[in-house]
Amino acid sequence: MEAARDPEFLPHDGPLREDVRRLGALVGQMLAEQGGQAFFERVEHVRTAAIHRRRSGAAVDALAESLTGLDAADAEALARAFATYFQAVNTAERVHRIRRRRDYQREGGAPQPESLASVLALLKKDGVGRDELVRLLERLDVEPVFTAHPTEAVRRSLLEKEQEIVRALVDEFDPTRTPQELRDDDARILMALSAGWQTAEASPVRPSVQDEFDHVGFYISRPIYRVLPALYESLQQAIAETYGEGVTIPRLLRFATWVGGDMDGNPNVNADTIAATLAAQRTLVLERYMEEVAGLGRLLSQTEDRVTLDDKLQRRIEDYRERLPDAAERIRPRHADMPYRGFLTFVAARLDATLHEGGEAYASAGEFIGDIALVEKSLVEHGGVHAGAYAVNRLLWRARTFGFHLARLDVRQDARVHDEALAALLGDDDWVNRDTAARVKTLRPYAAGERSFVAGDDHEAAGMLRAVFATLADSRKRYGPEATGLYIISMAETAADVLAVLALARRGGLLEDGRVPLDIAPLFETIDDLAGGAETLQALLDDPVYRAHLKARGDRQWVMLGYSDSGKDGGTVASKWSLQRAQVELLDVASKAGVRVAFFHGRGGSASRGGSRITPALMASPRGSVGGVLRVTEQGEVIHRKYGIRALAVRNLEQTLGAVMRASLRPREVESREAAWKETMARLSGESRKAYRAFVDTEGFVDYFRGATPIDVIERMTLGSRPARRRSMKGVEDLRAIPWVFSWTQCRAVLTGWYGLGAALDAVARECGEEALVRMARDWPFFSTMLDDVEMVLAKADIDIAEAFSRLAGPLHERFFPMIREEFERTVAWLLKLKGAKELLAAEPRLATSIRLRNPYVDPMSLLQVDLLRRWRATGGQDDALLSALVACVNGVSQGLQNTG
Repeated sequence: MEAARDPEFLPHDGPLREDVRRLGALVGQMLAEQGGQAFFERVEHVRTAAIHRRRSGAAVDALAESLTGLDAADAEALARAFATYFQAVNTAERVHRIRRRRDYQREGGAPQPESLASVLALLKKDGVGRDELVRLLERLDVEPVFTAHPTEAVRRSLLEKEQEIVRALVDEFDPTRTPQELRDDDARILMALSAGWQTAEASPVRPSVQDEFDHVGFYISRPIYRVLPALYESLQQAIAETYGEGVTIPRLLRFATWVGGDMDGNPNVNADTIAATLAAQRTLVLERYMEEVAGLGRLLSQTEDRVTLDDKLQRRIEDYRERLPDAAERIRPRHADMPYRGFLTFVAARLDATLHEGGEAYASAGEFIGDIALVEKSLVEHGGVHAGAYAVNRLLWRARTFGFHLARLDVRQDARVHDEALAALLGDDDWVNRDTAARVKTLRPYAAGERSFVAGDDHEAAGMLRAVFATLADSRKRYGPEATGLYIISMAETAADVLAVLALARRGGLLEDGRVPLDIAPLFETIDDLAGGAETLQALLDDPVYRAHLKARGDRQWVMLGYSDSGKDGGTVASKWSLQRAQVELLDVASKAGVRVAFFHGRGGSASRGGSRITPALMASPRGSVGGVLRVTEQGEVIHRKYGIRALAVRNLEQTLGAVMRASLRPREVESREAAWKETMARLSGESRKAYRAFVDTEGFVDYFRGATPIDVIERMTLGSRPARRRSMKGVEDLRAIPWVFSWTQCRAVLTGWYGLGAALDAVARECGEEALVRMARDWPFFSTMLDDVEMVLAKADIDIAEAFSRLAGPLHERFFPMIREEFERTVAWLLKLKGAKELLAAEPRLATSIRLRNPYVDPMSLLQVDLLRRWRATGGQDDALLSALVACVNGVSQGLQNTG
């Protein structure tokens, strides 16, 4: 990867250029060592040809021809080689983000954009005083939710090797490193690359729910656990510098997960996995606390003759010495005069008892926090501010965030499964066909606890759900109320779907003081469900049984918004507008009823599934929709990109927190033209949906989709524990949104992120004129943010490579691909027109450079995938060697394009 042959870097990106060159050279050395010089030269030949094709604008035919007919093993090795180059580029860019952050901090000028210091400066400039800020902090609640939807399933051992490369590059920020130390750094990187090359990217065995927990648990309990206090410290410093004095900061951040609780379409998730996941999370966080307490014990070596101890802490030590004689005996005589170390020995003993459910276990995380707070108070009041209080305070931030549960566990199930169980419990085979009013009337006494189900115990769904709610009841008693999160209803359409959960929860014994202690969130995920969401919420709030339940839950109703299925259902434009409109309507209904509505955003990594930069996305959201609360899914390659490196995890959490503060305290100003823009947007949404549905409803579309994309390979991959389809596939509705988006991304059309927009703009421009659309694009954050997302997708697409994939569909190619190309070219033309640009991403040079850096490696893998796919299908999908090579291509393209699912 010589810099001279790569795209031009931005002027201040010299260190990035050097890292890319250096890592590329080391990758080349590794490939020559592992595959031989001839193999390395083959890789270089293909890469050079791909660069030439891009620069000359040549057709893909010559490059494709050079990749045709390779032996399966050679093809797999070639794909893995290019994937390794991607990893090098990805790593170099991530390290450069760390470098840029450090440059801002070191130079001491204007704060880094979207940093907490920058956000607070903007808010103060906009008139936000210290008191107003404090009031927001008291109710601010940010909760990333990690889900089991992987579009990349990287082994933990490979993640650790990547972190070793990052550490080697970061070490070189130190300009005083010696030549020998620099050579040692290269040796560390080469070792990580070589060991990674000799390791399969993923296990051939489909991951279990436990494997998925291990994957997600790694990020929460390692990088996030480590950096969390730094976020609070950064905020404390920024507030003090901005307002001249500090404030007491409450907990602002917590985490949740779906792993082990997402039953929707996954027969592997049930009551047992819920119990196992909660137990595993508890073990994981307790072990981290025990490690940290042991470290504090070594740090806090103060002796009684040098320091005074807080009276309350002294009494607690004496109490523990009597209650925990075994632990007291473990304190060495030579450490007997070290009160803090001795006390932390007792704390460690209680944590161990908690882990093993012993007699002196902590009853709650609050008790543990109380003990650590005693240590902090004593240090602060007795000369220990700089003698350990800082480290103790870091443990307190972690304990307040992670408790004894690490992350809240959500549970999700399809409304149709609830109906299946209810049909059996009620002895009503026609239950699902009853109208909403009849079902609500029937369910109301069961939801209120006035009647009990007497039949159906032997029914599979009814028995499974009873066990689930019984497990949730037991878990709340065992782990506390913070351990469990929302109960989400997929495909929720009516108030009856929500009352069903109340009734079934009562049957399972999930009761406290006669009430169901559960926040129930309907998930509105299709265009029609989003349109009917306000009516459903109104019906719920009008229902006396549900209204009483909501009052007991603090008059806050959670609603989950489905970005994935709405995009699959109506296309990206209709999806984004339906989501925007639904939030406005739901807020209005809730406000009139005197309750709060909180939104849970089911976003994915790709723009097709709601992926977007957090600050513009929140600033473009409806006024009042944030209100200090952000709950959003994190999944697939997004988790690794955001949280895999500690310094970047801090940066991403800062950006998220800052965006929530801005959108809550100073949402965008009221715009008099917005009413007209909304009417225009409604027409764009309708026209876009019409064009999108005309495409996917064309006869033969499902067969075309299965021929023109690698969906059959993706279905065979061991990415997650959940099946790729909900049922036998008769239409796009039956395919899960993630493989739907993933497939179109792999074939480089990425049409899920743009199809229908060009046709819609054509149609609406004829009514309102091009200039009106230009003004909307310039002045309305919602529209401009949507266009930015589409522009990024278009820049990553390659319509000529998409055509090569399309030809795999045989005669159907001529029916469908002309529609794709025509709409692609129309959409690109409109984007350039609305932005006044000559090329895509003209205003985003860093992103444009990033994409150009990867193209010489993505393109050959895509074309190789076309040839392998043709040959594999010719064997009836029976050639495992070809499948293995295809999987390597899929993984490589995913790493190259990023945010693919």
